Amino acid sequence: MKFMIIRKADAETEAFAMPSQQLIDDMTSYNEGLIKAGIMKDGDGLMPTSRGARVSFSDGKPTVTDGPFAEAKELIAGYTIIEVPSLADAIEVARKWPASDGHGNVQLEIRQIVTAEDLGFNDEQIARVEKLRQQEQQQQ
Repeated sequence: MKFMIIRKADAETEAFAMPSQQLIDDMTSYNEGLIKAGIMKDGDGLMPTSRGARVSFSDGKPTVTDGPFAEAKELIAGYTIIEVPSLADAIEVARKWPASDGHGNVQLEIRQIVTAEDLGFNDEQIARVEKLRQQEQQQQ
């Protein structure tokens, strides 16, 4: 099962405060351990909302709102994609998050990634999705 560990934003991430060398070292070691264990599939930080936008739809019509956005506790500062057997295993991975992040005050959210099969795609649709993924990987 794939899971996304979502690192919630805070005042520092929204201000685009640069991480300390200690945090860079700690996160690099943490990610290195996940990669060596074969469970990390992807992960990155995100720019603050001041450099982003939201697109909302009402009756099918888009409305664009430029950042920044208000509720920092509802925002995302980064993510890690892992593949582990269960939610319990994903929780154990998250429990080892570096304490230096956010001065020890970080909120992580863990969400299982939904697959095409989970959503009821038929075999033809699943094959189309897989073909697109393969094309994307070849382009990288």
